[in-house]
Amino acid sequence: MRPRFATIESGGQQIYGAVVEGGVIALSPEFPQWRTLRDVIAAGGLEALAKAAEGREVTHPDGSFAYAIPVPDPEKILCVGVNFPDRNAEYKDGSAQPRFMSLFPRFARSFTGHGQPLIRPPENQTLDYEGEVVVVIGKGGRRIRPEDAYDHIAALTLCNEGTIRDWVRHAKFNVTQGKNWDRSGAIGPWLVPFDDPAQLDDARIVTRVNGEVRQDDVLARMMFPIREEIAYISTFTTLVPGDMIVTGTPTGAGARFDPPRYLVPGDRVEIEVAGIGTLENGVADE
Repeated sequence: MRPRFATIESGGQQIYGAVVEGGVIALSPEFPQWRTLRDVIAAGGLEALAKAAEGREVTHPDGSFAYAIPVPDPEKILCVGVNFPDRNAEYKDGSAQPRFMSLFPRFARSFTGHGQPLIRPPENQTLDYEGEVVVVIGKGGRRIRPEDAYDHIAALTLCNEGTIRDWVRHAKFNVTQGKNWDRSGAIGPWLVPFDDPAQLDDARIVTRVNGEVRQDDVLARMMFPIREEIAYISTFTTLVPGDMIVTGTPTGAGARFDPPRYLVPGDRVEIEVAGIGTLENGVADE
């Protein structure tokens, strides 16, 4: 099994460490030069963390801490929209595959960690789920070539790109306001180092709501593969270590049912990708 690294909150403090059976081995006290996992990634320190965890006992048993988003202070979180053929068809506008990918930003505050509830705000109750793979940039760059793109990925994690659907329709050309409600989405549970193209090329993503499979697809069907995403994004902005790219969700979100099947308090949503893990969250009202 590949090492896994998480950011957790315990006793009023936020620390990072290695996730093992039974809990977490705290590592941040041993690496004071790296304040967060973003600093670890920027320094190429994931391997050092893995070595430091070898043979160590759990310091924070399961149940004694809460997961936070793995990179708590990214400079950028950029999301790719409508990136599977069936998702494009869902819009029923007769459009062919677009020439360029759709992008929008999300803020770290709009995400919570694994095991924490997604928050449904009182202003609108069309909270929806979107299961996605996240790539975390390890080596920064500008105008990165597609064939070099994987060299710039440090780690992988998962995202429930929770969305307030009515608010993505407030404007003609952007969805940002529907995508950035506080704690409406989740990222986690942890980071898995990226060292094999098959981790992405062969990945299958499954989303379940209360145990029912709602999304099930393979990343190989993306209209804009992850290599192209990194190349395109880095054309207009410099990618830096710790940046996260949320790569796109398959068909099957709640808005596309008739009638829509939005999330309600008490629901459980699981996003699973073999080799990365399972991101699970409940739902609660603000």
